[in-house]
Amino acid sequence: MKKYLLLASASALSLTLTAPVFAQTDLTGTSALDDRLDDIEEDVTTELTRSEDAARFGNPEYKPGLSGSASLGFSGKTGNNESQDLAVGIRLRYSQGQFVQTIGAALDYSEADGQSTKEDVFAVYDANYYFNDSFYAFGLARLQTDGLADEAGEVRRDGFIGFGPGYRVVNTPDMTWRVQAGIGISYLQDGLRDSTTETGYLASSRFFYKINENVFVTNDTDVLKSDTALRANNDLGVNFKITDTMSTRVSYLTEYNDNRDIRTDNKLGVAIVFGF
Repeated sequence: MKKYLLLASASALSLTLTAPVFAQTDLTGTSALDDRLDDIEEDVTTELTRSEDAARFGNPEYKPGLSGSASLGFSGKTGNNESQDLAVGIRLRYSQGQFVQTIGAALDYSEADGQSTKEDVFAVYDANYYFNDSFYAFGLARLQTDGLADEAGEVRRDGFIGFGPGYRVVNTPDMTWRVQAGIGISYLQDGLRDSTTETGYLASSRFFYKINENVFVTNDTDVLKSDTALRANNDLGVNFKITDTMSTRVSYLTEYNDNRDIRTDNKLGVAIVFGF
């Protein structure tokens, strides 16, 4: 039986949790178009900010103590058909000197005509202790569930917990490179409730290079090795600031899993934002 696992990245967590946008409709279509344009702008902006790394140069300066945010969205419909959608997101951060902890969780639930169509939960705990600007330690716990998975080839629960050291090899204004590696426990349950628990070894790399004032390159790599599979993700991105009002990001994402029939998936992304 083949198991399809999700890569557990040990990088410093940057988790954005937002409730879904529920489009409003009217007879003229104006509101529906405005909502769709907002969705597109949000997706493009998210793509452009993927290269941002709060921990690039050292211990990020977060607000001391407890801070965070929460969001909730609900939509219900009756009439010719009945449906309801619920999305809940929460992010809590506790910063105390050199120790930063973050907890994020998102819940998505959808129902149509009395039948569930989505039951997804995603939660991550991320902790980082910065000994100095070069050396740090991390801890990571992640759980993702799909309440509707009911087949052998589907993932119902995917969990990981691990820890390890990290080190900044290069740390200058124009170039940063940090690497980290660790060991952890991977848990997987398929749609038939068959589960696998095994040791996982992970490694991550975060690279940033500023070519000039308007162009910089990022390359993020994550690798997770266990008895079940070797998984690796590599995200290469080039950001261009063409003018003060126009920015572009071109990215190429490669996902490898040697436990799949087609081992490699590739995705090309282009995002452009401009104003006038």
